[in-house]
Amino acid sequence: MNLIVTPEAVAHLKMALERNLDANAVRLGVKTSGCSGYAYVVDYASSATDQDVELFFDGLPVVVDQISAPLLAGTEVDLKIEGVNRALRFTNPNVVSECGCGESFAVGAAVPL
Repeated sequence: MNLIVTPEAVAHLKMALERNLDANAVRLGVKTSGCSGYAYVVDYASSATDQDVELFFDGLPVVVDQISAPLLAGTEVDLKIEGVNRALRFTNPNVVSECGCGESFAVGAAVPL
């Protein structure tokens, strides 16, 4: 799976993972949500399952479920800093439209589900 996590996002996620003693990995995925169809999910995982793709970015374990993997293919995850606020930003080449508030997105028909 070709997912890109920038060094800034890796550092941010490593710090977050260190604070969660029950987790051994970061889980990235999508869920059905909003008016456009999907929303990004960032969560923790105690371990990868048989249904997960396991990736490593500079020692950071990341798991992605098989349903989310094609929707995240080619996506860059970066850390966006505005003043004192920090947020992960997903730049996804599969997105064909987003809702007005930025909460959800739709993918093109060529993305296998």
